[in-house]
Amino acid sequence: MPSRRSLLTCTALVLLLMATSMSGCIGVGGDGDGDGSDGPFDVPVWSIGDWWLYTFSTPRFSDDTTRLVVAENDTEDGTAYTLAISSHTEARRHAVLNHNPFLGRITHDNLSAYENGEPRALFQFPFKGGDTWSFNLFATDWNATVVNVLSETDGITSNRIALIAAQADDGSQIAYVFDENARFLRSLIWTDGDGVEQLDMQLVLHGIGHEGEVWFIRGGDLYDDSWEHSGGMPDVEIRDTFFVSDHPDSGEWDEMIYWLDARMGGGSSTGTLTLRDHTSITALSRTWGPGAQEEGQLGTIPYPSGEYTLTITQSGDSEIAIVIAGGIEFSWTL
Repeated sequence: MPSRRSLLTCTALVLLLMATSMSGCIGVGGDGDGDGSDGPFDVPVWSIGDWWLYTFSTPRFSDDTTRLVVAENDTEDGTAYTLAISSHTEARRHAVLNHNPFLGRITHDNLSAYENGEPRALFQFPFKGGDTWSFNLFATDWNATVVNVLSETDGITSNRIALIAAQADDGSQIAYVFDENARFLRSLIWTDGDGVEQLDMQLVLHGIGHEGEVWFIRGGDLYDDSWEHSGGMPDVEIRDTFFVSDHPDSGEWDEMIYWLDARMGGGSSTGTLTLRDHTSITALSRTWGPGAQEEGQLGTIPYPSGEYTLTITQSGDSEIAIVIAGGIEFSWTL
């Protein structure tokens, strides 16, 4: 009977192969096969204005499409790039939902993404089948393996891709594909230990020379909770408090960003949400009647300060969820 780790590796490989499907032909590279796939897979060099358009899918939040753009190439004393977003709204969305690890600083030497102030080695160049290394991402320790390096052609151009599978002790896995022509990820699928896809990131287009304003909003988690109420339960009022302190490295927040989701059933189903600061000024207020829905509403609170009190009321069948983050905004005109 195959081991659990073998089964996980096979599952990751299947995900990788599904993610590499394209119109051209794919050949498996190996030592001495003469297709060039076993040559050096050097770290790509990015330039300001290089861009990648990705779709992001998660089980909790609605899907979105985001253009990542190289905004700086001299961050961290000239050792890192800064990846920003071409939409101000999307920059806020990614700051509060925090599901995109590839925003902000990316190191020159290994394209390592920063998380909690530290570069995380999702890649290890040059890629060669069988290479292994360890890294931490999504607050999880991973053991990564280059499953294979493949060459592909459409009859006119050729390309190479590296298929990488990372495993965690709890059964979680990340299956991802690095595309040499795109100079970045073609796909990334993160699946938890229960088999639920927590993130599906797919490349749509890529290019150079983006022009216009781009944004990066450094986010920090402040509050995240959800409440479900059924018709057979008595009406409820819930109070909670949280304190807004400065970013540990960058000082005061420019704003608080919230993501709000609410669904009311029929009949007598209702719900309210009120957020007040320490002076009892109402920073956010919502009231929902029977049948009302507010899905994935994104908004801001301009002047975060001190302690906040959140009050929720629910009757009938209702679901309410809110995520709040602090945000510090950076922008560039390319």
